Amino acid sequence: MREQISVLTQNLSQTIVGKDEAIRLVLVALLSGGHALLEDVPGVGKTLLAKSLARSINGKFQRVQCTPDLLPTDITGTNIWNPSSREFEFLPGPAFANILLADEINRATPRTQAALLEVMEEKQVTVDGETRLVPHPFFVIATQNPIEYQGTFPLPEAQLDRFALSLSLGYPSEAEELKMLQRQQNPEAIAVGDLESCISLEEVEALQKAVRQVKLTEDLQQYLLRLVRASRTDEDVTLGVSPRGTTALQRATQAFAFLEERDYAIDDDVKFVAPHVLAHRLIPASGKDPKAILQRLLDSVPI
Repeated sequence: MREQISVLTQNLSQTIVGKDEAIRLVLVALLSGGHALLEDVPGVGKTLLAKSLARSINGKFQRVQCTPDLLPTDITGTNIWNPSSREFEFLPGPAFANILLADEINRATPRTQAALLEVMEEKQVTVDGETRLVPHPFFVIATQNPIEYQGTFPLPEAQLDRFALSLSLGYPSEAEELKMLQRQQNPEAIAVGDLESCISLEEVEALQKAVRQVKLTEDLQQYLLRLVRASRTDEDVTLGVSPRGTTALQRATQAFAFLEERDYAIDDDVKFVAPHVLAHRLIPASGKDPKAILQRLLDSVPI
């Protein structure tokens, strides 16, 4: 299984330049059974990462461009009348995919954002009273532009809590950007459309099961709990991390330890993933930076 992770990482690096940490974090979200929120400016490779991952695992990829006029049924699907059979038939929406890219999710209205709540948590959609399971594995990558607020609808706490990790790709370094330009001139460079799958969906599910077997000692779980509970009593925090966040932190810790080729987790694993798992779940007091608050908690909570 460790070889599969290495092959998957190498496959993604054929189209994505210099984003090793971002790739690892997205894999942490995937292997932990969660979802990823990418907060970044346009043009840094968010869509490319989602497409490359879908092709690498031979999964079905669907993209939703979120706009204010997008309806919930545009995501979940709807029942349509078939004149030939004289019956209503279900037309699946983009949610029926292995990897769903919700692009600029904060441009969708709260009603449409809410359509993702059920499918992200329970891997199913309910349309006209009938519940249907989506394919497995199911992984949502949502993006939002952190500097463009006009015409956007900030994600509510319940929606943010559905994302296992939040991360930013960031701008490439000068050397990485030069490599991107050189790739465009290389006729042998692999485009995302030419990327071949390297592992199967069944292998992804097997990796997810293996991640859940990574051991956390009770002492490490106590440290994890102290960190989470400290966020609920901190004077700079209006709303701390939920129990769902506690579970997400443990699963992300297991996934990161697994990527580090260990069958047990250590405190450094918790410290690495905690900013990405917990910061977006904090509701800070006015004017406070949630990332700065979390870093202060990581520095002060004893191991």
